[in-house]
Order: sequence, then structure tokens, then C-alpha cells
Amino acid sequence: MLAKVTSCALLGLEGILVQVEVDTSNGLPSLTIVGLPDAAVKESSERVRAAIKNSGLLFPRKRLTVNLAPADIRKAGPAYDLPIAVGILLASEQAWPQAMEEALFVGELSLDGSVRHIPGVLPVAALARQEGLRRLFVPAADAPEAALVEGLEVVPVEDLGQLAAHLQGLREIPPYSPEHNPASLPPPAYAADFAEIKGQEHVKRALEVAAAGGHNALLTGPPGAGKTLLARSVPSILPAMSLEEALEVTKVYSVAGLLPPDTPLIRHRPFRAPHHTISHAGLVGGGHWPRPGEISLAHRGVLFLDELPEFGTRTLEGLRQPMEDGLVSIARSTGTLSFPARFMLIAAMNPCPCGYWGDPVRECTCSPATVTRYQKRISGPLLDRIDIHVEVPRVDYNKLTDDRRGEPSAAIRERVERAREAQRERFAHTPLTCNAEMGPAEVREICRLDEAGRALVRAAMQQLQMSARAFHRILKLARTIADLAGSERIETAHLAEAIQYRPRRGVP
Repeated sequence: MLAKVTSCALLGLEGILVQVEVDTSNGLPSLTIVGLPDAAVKESSERVRAAIKNSGLLFPRKRLTVNLAPADIRKAGPAYDLPIAVGILLASEQAWPQAMEEALFVGELSLDGSVRHIPGVLPVAALARQEGLRRLFVPAADAPEAALVEGLEVVPVEDLGQLAAHLQGLREIPPYSPEHNPASLPPPAYAADFAEIKGQEHVKRALEVAAAGGHNALLTGPPGAGKTLLARSVPSILPAMSLEEALEVTKVYSVAGLLPPDTPLIRHRPFRAPHHTISHAGLVGGGHWPRPGEISLAHRGVLFLDELPEFGTRTLEGLRQPMEDGLVSIARSTGTLSFPARFMLIAAMNPCPCGYWGDPVRECTCSPATVTRYQKRISGPLLDRIDIHVEVPRVDYNKLTDDRRGEPSAAIRERVERAREAQRERFAHTPLTCNAEMGPAEVREICRLDEAGRALVRAAMQQLQMSARAFHRILKLARTIADLAGSERIETAHLAEAIQYRPRRGVP
């Protein structure tokens, strides 16, 4: 007898329907899986056999052939355990076909028949709704995540015996109904607050501008000046994610297997801070079968690179294309996959290996040649893609011992929210969400200058020897500063502040 069960394969962040075909025939008892399975799928034969027996069901003593169609797409992971087991039950007449109409099955089986968590349930649920399926059978632990997709009946499965009783019409499994709407839950508390940072008011202003427009920033200063604390405080002034953005981020974390079990929907903006020893594949994404890297895990959030010159040159150069396009494409012999990477880069570095070049208090022990080599570890094209370059000087004793608190992050976040709201209205009918995402066409249309502004930018380009990319980034930065000021037009003062964030320092 031939049985067919619908399941799903994940290609990057997108799913594709897979038909699990199970055929029983006479011959020596065996279970063969074909259809380009990886090792985890091949091993499912033993998990499925034990799970069926330990669930009080009958494993047929026949020759079983399982085909995962289409056969030219690689099948990976243990998510096919449950549909294979259901197909065997259907082929051996231990389940009824009508119970599986318009349904999709995914799940990993334990040897005792219980159904384990699997990664990537959210894109699976999105595919099921897109293909017009009505029911989705998932592990009970993954039901809250699958329920984020509206218009789909999610059936939480605890174990194979429970599912068999449901498919036989003996005991129905009630559809999952969330007690609370995850989208309505408040975001968690932030790890750091700008109110706790002493001094550095000009750096706080620069980071406020960066947060308001989604711009990249580079903090340069001696050790202990507060660069890391400032960067870790940035999430506290970023606006809350929309539901659409939260679903994008949750999908990435779901596919990567990093979604916390008690958090079906990620509501806070990601903050990723990889160590400088990270590999190219770990940062950008990759592997034999590509997986999301840190830049994709920082999608719609902050990617913090501390000690920027210590990162490998090839690793850093891999950021250039994602910073421009907002996505990363990874090509392998098996195909090309794309992951979203619309992140806000916050980088920090010392001005030299000892950290004290240009410091007014402590003398630098590095030679000019050493400082030059250190700073040249970061290429010009990468620096050109960073909108805001700001110096972070050491904090003096009087500011450190001052008991007065600084402006809290909540107050700064209100100004950032107002600026982002102006940008949302401006880009309402476009895929853009903030000023940093504008292309040349949008810059030409939106960032118009008067005669005084053009003269100022002309002089700045000649003196600072700016590239065309830097010219456009100054205009986008000035537009953000104008949004923070509530101005419809870009004034000369806004341009002057934007220009001051371009790098000027050279090695003597």
C-alpha cells in the first residue's frame, strides 16, 4: 500500500513542501529512505521504528520504502521523523487518510514516542498557510511559535501514541490556543541605560543620531573610556520593533535554533557582540549547508564589533556587501541562499595597539609606523560605509564622582521614536524603514539642499576628499538630524553636524 504525508524542507529562511511517500511491499523486513536525505534523516529509520513500538503500535514486518519528494532537494534534520512515522501508520492501516487532509506534519521523535522540539517552525507555518493547508501538526513545545501565523489550525503533539489516537478518531487533540497574545507583551528590561554613563555627552548625541536613522557608528578612544558600555546601551534607545519586524527576526532565530523555548516571538531588537576570533562563516553565515551568521542574527538590531582592528581582514571585508544591500547571499555547489542582514553596526577600537595615541594624559608607546599599520587593518571602503566616526575621550575624576544621573534612555528613545515616525510616514509606500536605507534616487528626491547647504557640502568634499558614497551618507545623516529637530528641510546646521562625524584624524 502507498501512503502520502505532507511535510516541509527549509531552504534558508524559506520552506518548500515535501511529500513523504511510504510504500509497503513483500520481502525481507527493512526500511529504506531515499530522496537526498542527510545523515540525520537516514538515522530516523531507527528512531521511527523504536517510537512506533514503544507507543503500543505495530511496526509492519514488510519491506518499507520512504521517498522524500522532490528528490533533487537536500533533506536535512530530524523534522521528518513524525511524517515518516505517520506515513508508516497510514500504509499499515493504523491511521485514516481523511484525518490527514490539508495537513502538514513536522517533528522529531524520541525512542519512547515523545515528540521533540525542532528549529524553523515559524517558516514552516508560514509555508503551510501560503499553500492553503488548514492544519499543522507540530511538537507541543513549538505550538506557541507556530500559532504566530494567523489563519492556521495548530495541533500540538505530545507523543506518537496521542497522535495515532487522534488520526484514528478515538481521541481528538484540541488545537492550540494561546493564553496571551505574544505581540502584546511588553519588551524586556534593558541591560544598560544612558543615565548610568558619566560624561561623554557628544558621544551620546552621536549614538542618538545613529539610532534615529539606523546609521553605522565607529567609537574610537583609549581603554576604559566607556566605548563598550556606550555601545551596549544603544538597544535601550532604539524604537520598539513592529510586528512585521519581530516576525522577521523570530524567523531567523527559529531557523538558527536559537529561539528561547519560552519566547515564541522576539520583541526586543537583537544585540550581537561576537568575539574578534570569529570565523568568516560565523560572522557572515555559511557552512557546508549555509546557516545564518551573526550579521543575520543582528537583523533589525545592533551588531557590535569590539576591538575592530583585531578582526580578520577577510572577515571584515565580508561586511561590505551586506551593509549596502541589507542581505547576504551565500553560494554553494548545492545552490544559493539569502539571509536578511539589515543591521546597525556599532564598532569600537583603540587608536593604536597600546591604546593611548593622542591621549592628553598618558603617553603613547607606539611608533608612527606601528600606529599606521594598526589603523590600516580597517580598509578605506569599510570605513567609508560607516556614517558616524566619533572620538571617546577619557572621563575625568569630577564627572566620575558626580552623583547626578544623566538623561535616561527612555527620554532619548522618545525623541528617536518621533524621528522614526517621521521616516515611516515618508517611506509609507516603499520597502524602506529608515533614512540609512535610502538609495541614490531617494536621496536625490528627499535630501534637497539650498544654496548655502550646497556650498557647505562642496567645501567639505574638497577639504575631506570625500567619495560619492560619503557624500550621500552625509545627506542621509543630515536628514536624520533634521528629523530629530522636527524640521521639514535640511538646514545648514544639520549639515554641519553631519559633516563633523566624518573621519579626520591622521597619523603624525
